[in-house]
Amino acid sequence: MRPIDQKLQNQLKLSEFSDKSLLILDDDDPLRGRLSRAMEKKGFAVKEAKTVADSLDIVRKSPPNFAVIDLRLEDGNGLDVVKELYANRKDSRIVMLTGYGNLPTAVAAVKAGAIDYIAKPVDADDVEAALLAAPESKAKPPENPMSADRVKWEHIHRVFELCNRNVSETARRLKMHRRTLQRILSKRSPR
Repeated sequence: MRPIDQKLQNQLKLSEFSDKSLLILDDDDPLRGRLSRAMEKKGFAVKEAKTVADSLDIVRKSPPNFAVIDLRLEDGNGLDVVKELYANRKDSRIVMLTGYGNLPTAVAAVKAGAIDYIAKPVDADDVEAALLAAPESKAKPPENPMSADRVKWEHIHRVFELCNRNVSETARRLKMHRRTLQRILSKRSPR
């Protein structure tokens, strides 16, 4: 069997699901909007949420069949939403998103009820593939994964934002010389 045929065989079709409801929880407005529009074009009935509180309301009122949930949010942790959704609807297909992926968080997401875990930035095709992956198949690697330089750049900027854009505090926490950090912060993001 050719690899392309095998990929298609391990992929479910959205038409196989009577409930096409999809919750997208992300506090990044441009990403959430772009992903919502793309998933609607693919046939999903999308509900958007920006906070844990909003998404918990949606999950309790009408638990969606599919969910794409960011891990770190302004008002809490996306794992709380995964647990609540899984408690309300065991057959839901949940994918966790994060810009700062690591193995312990991936394990926690899967234990809480997620079927897959994807590092940002993501595109709609990767999300759709993860949501519709056959349960027995392994997730395929992303077509365009972040480079190691991009992952490092994203992590440094995340810590910088968490330190309220304080260069000295960020450098201390990253165990990096302040001038080195300033040079990295002044450069554009790698691809």
